[in-house]
Amino acid sequence: MSDILTQLQESMDLLCTMFIAGLYYVERHHDLEQFTPADKIPDLKADQPKEVDTLDPQTFKDGQVEIARDLIYQAQRIEYLVSELPGLQNSERDQLRTIQGLEEEIAGLEAQRQEAVRERGDVFAQLDALVGSLQRP
Repeated sequence: MSDILTQLQESMDLLCTMFIAGLYYVERHHDLEQFTPADKIPDLKADQPKEVDTLDPQTFKDGQVEIARDLIYQAQRIEYLVSELPGLQNSERDQLRTIQGLEEEIAGLEAQRQEAVRERGDVFAQLDALVGSLQRP
């Protein structure tokens, strides 16, 4: 499974896609109604592509409810992922202390690494001396 930030990004992308799909659904399947008496509903000829594919009111309403439910679920998932991000329960001072502790740990490990590199050099020098002594007749 991916890390929380990746899941959060993917969830945000999905939420945006769901918003666009919801807008498309409403724009494509709404009823052709006039808002004011000056509005005119265009007459679509048979050979023209239909810009609006009206659905019966109950089907349209059911689709809107399903879209809204999916959007709410996705928003709740995002809220959960945000709450799981590290550091939200810690103050800035606590986070700085943690970072300082990690830096000290890294410094200790780096010292161990340097010691291991020195030992490796010593062992290689001893090995070279041994191989050199074996080659001399």
